[in-house]
This record gives sequence, C-alpha cells and structure tokens, in this order.
Amino acid sequence: MSFKSNDCQQLTFDDSLFSLTEREKKALEKSWAKIFADEIFPAIDEERFSVLYSEKASRPNTPVNVIVGALIIKELFDYSDDEIVENLMLDLHLQYALHTTSFSEQPLSDKSLSRFRNRCYAYETSHGVDLYHDCVKDLSSKIAKLMNINGRIKRMDSMMIESNIRFLSRMELIYTCISKLVTVLKNAGCTIDEALDHYADPNDYNKIFYHQRHDDMNEIISVLLKDSDKLLEICGEDYLENTEYQLFIRCLSDQTVIEEGNRRLRTKEDGTMNSSALQNPSDPDATYRNKAGKLHRGYAANLEETVGKNGSVVTDYQYDKNIHTDSQFLQETLNAMDKSDEEIVLITDGGYDGQDNIALAKEKNVKLVTTALIGKESPDALADFVFNEDGTKLLTCAAGHEPISQSYTKSTRQCRVSFDRNQCVNCPYREQCRPKIYKKVATFITSKNASNRAKSQRYMQSDEFSNYAKLRNGVETVPANLRNNFHINHLPRGRQRGKFFFGGKIAALNFRKLFNYRKGLGNYAQNPALT
Repeated sequence: MSFKSNDCQQLTFDDSLFSLTEREKKALEKSWAKIFADEIFPAIDEERFSVLYSEKASRPNTPVNVIVGALIIKELFDYSDDEIVENLMLDLHLQYALHTTSFSEQPLSDKSLSRFRNRCYAYETSHGVDLYHDCVKDLSSKIAKLMNINGRIKRMDSMMIESNIRFLSRMELIYTCISKLVTVLKNAGCTIDEALDHYADPNDYNKIFYHQRHDDMNEIISVLLKDSDKLLEICGEDYLENTEYQLFIRCLSDQTVIEEGNRRLRTKEDGTMNSSALQNPSDPDATYRNKAGKLHRGYAANLEETVGKNGSVVTDYQYDKNIHTDSQFLQETLNAMDKSDEEIVLITDGGYDGQDNIALAKEKNVKLVTTALIGKESPDALADFVFNEDGTKLLTCAAGHEPISQSYTKSTRQCRVSFDRNQCVNCPYREQCRPKIYKKVATFITSKNASNRAKSQRYMQSDEFSNYAKLRNGVETVPANLRNNFHINHLPRGRQRGKFFFGGKIAALNFRKLFNYRKGLGNYAQNPALT
C-alpha cells in the first residue's frame, strides 16, 4: 500500500451538503463539526505518517487525516472502532468534520483503524519514534495558539492508570503461566508428560483453586513447582523466542529460588520482591507501585498543561510503567526540549523537586517552581551563602566572610569550611550555621544544594509563589476529567497500546477545551501570574 496525501477536498455536484435546507445548514455550522472541520482536520500533518507505507506504486492508502481525525472523534464520543465506522456512513456531522461529504463511499472500513494502529506500533518498535504522540503534541500546540495561550507558563502533574487485569496471588500467577505454556506446547504438537495435560483444560483452574480445601494449598504449590521444573526440561532451548515461555521463565525468576537443588517460593529472607515483577501474563508491561498508601498495578502518565488567560491545553504527555517517577518524567521532558529564548515557568508539586532537576531546567531557560520541597529543611541564613558555579567552593557566608580554608567531598557534594573563630563566635547567624568552635577556627559542613533549598524556602513566602501555587491547583482537575469523561482506566493492555489510546483521549480533551472557548462556555479564573 502506497502513501497518497489527502490535501484536496473539493465539493462535487452531488455533495450531500447541497441537499440541506438553510435551517439544517445553520445547525451544522453551529455544531462541533464546524470547528473540527475548520481548525483540527486541516492541521493534521499527513506527511509525518508517510513512512508507514510503501514507496512502490500500489493501491493508495486510506486518507491519514481521515483516520487520525476519526481516532480523535472516537475518543470524544466514546465510540468503538465499529461504531465510528458505522456512524461515519450515517452521520453528516462526522462526514462534515472529516471532509468526506463528497465521497461516494466513506473511506473507513472495519479494519482501517486497527491496521493504522498496528503500523504505528511496528514503526515505534523498530525506530523508537512514536508518530501518533508527535501528531497529538503538534495538534495540541496549534490548539493552544488558537486559544491565544502563549506557552510562558506550564504546569505538570502525574496520574496512576490501573491496568485492566485481575489481581493474581503468587500461586495463581505460577499456575496461569504454566497453563498458557502447556496450551502452546500442545497446540504445537509437542509431546509432554500426561501429568501436565490437565493444565490445558479450561475447567482445571476452578478445580485447583475453588474445589480444594485450604489445607491443600501447600501441597498444590509443591506440585506447581515440580511441574515447572518438568516444563523447563521439556522446553530446553527450543522455545526461547516464544512469548509464553519467556513469561514463564520471568515468573519463576520473580517468584522462586533454587535451594540445594530444590525450587521453593521466594521469601522475605531472600530479598524484597522487585516492583517490576510480572503481575499478570495478560499484561507483561504492568508494574507494581505503592503510592500514598494505595497499591497500583499498571502505568503512570505525566501531563504538561500550558496555561493562559483563555484557559489551558495539555500540550504534552508521557506514558510509562508506574515505577517511573515524577523526577524521571521531568528530566525526560527537559532533555527533549530546546533552550527557550523566553523564560518558561514550570509549576509542579514536590515530587518533581531536586537540585539536579532545577539545574537542568535552568539550562533550558525554564524556571522550575515546586509547590512543596522534599528532604530536610535548611536554615534561612544559607540562602545568602555564595558558591562558585559548580558548588565546589564557598565564596562568602551570610555575614559576608570568606573561609580561611575549605575542602570539597565529591561523593556528597558538600564543603567543609573553616572561618576565623572570632567571626563565628560573634556572628548573628551562629545558631543557624551551628559551627564547631575550636581555639583558632570554627568549622561546619554546608553545600550549594542546601543553599539553593534555603532560597527556595524563602521564595515560597513571596506573593509571586503564592500566585503560582494557586495556578498549579488547576492541573489536578485533568486526571479527574480523564477518568470521569474519557474512561482512562479502561485502556487496552500493554504500555505501547495504552499510550496510543491515551494520546487520542488527550487530543479529544483538548478539542473539547477549544470548542468551549470558541462558544464562550469556558469559565477561567484569572490569576496575577498570567498577566
């Protein structure tokens, strides 16, 4: 299938729009379809996706801008693939939004969307480039411009997304992996021990776990572990590329250990369980995390929202395993950025804090404002300490004195400094610095990180910070919006597939913001920081 752009959408004499009455045309012009057709559809860059198709002359592709537009509308109205295809044939709103009113036959078939997604998955797997994410990000930036949001102030937050999987006990997990592997072996015609045949029976799971006495559980575990060793012998090295075998090996590695030639379940004495351990073979990418006292199995998404007087737009997003921290998300965002000509203010919560993050943001001309700080509080006087650029040398203290001598410890990034004894004994900041007083000198340990933290603490008392903190609270509504209106906890399993569908929901959310802005339906609280 070759690529052909759909850059010409001329009206034909039999266009369905010509058959509308004036009243019907007026209603169509006032609907969401008008804004989508005029602003979103023309902004979709088809050329980005040309790499998904063959360069050889062959049957042309389904128009990419129609596919991408349909994927956004699908999330906007919570349609399934079949529903969006059917509605496109029957609903003039969709045809108008996607510029297909002149088509004698609507271009989407029952497989168009799934084949497009699979092409995007394959390209990302082989090239490491998520074309759909780039497309959604580009559309989001254009929506921000349409809403006159200049991008000077951004806010960031993350959210946990539960994988659509059932919680499995350790015994159920091992059994499930064995069952899936045995089924694959039998379908492949492999000869296996008759004692393992029952794992391929669909009713065997209930017999094992619901028709047994609780007292038999230890015996069942012993049988499962012995059967696991039998499977290892049967498979040898013949199934190393098989997905079910790989998951089986991963499960055994996570849950069991070999002791004196016998396999047993892993215990606390063997070390803590890795949070990246397999949770369910139905979703191998899902990970485990305990956050704020709540257990999560699945993924984490990071949202960057650009704010202005006319509202806000989610201009970028990230999607990864839930063991990915806020700090890692921030560092990846900053590393992907070019240095900005104008200073950008990025407002986050305390999870994004850290002196390394602040330094990296400064390199990109980004002012990182965190509404909370992690770690130990620093004395206020440290805010007036002056260090050299790399923090290896203290130039002057809060009282303006220069150290007599000092040494720098690279591993802790701290300076051990010595001052004249009399300077420290009579210093008004002595109780904050708390130096050790000797006969001739006074010494204490400090660091540039501690000084920067003290500056941050002092800044948090300012009116400017108070305005930024109030502004950040708005980003907390985005996760709730996505959960309640876009059913974010029902994404397909797998990191790659989940990220694709998540991107479509972000695009739909942004279009809804644009529609409300154009119709004057937005209610935007003004903040002095935005002027």
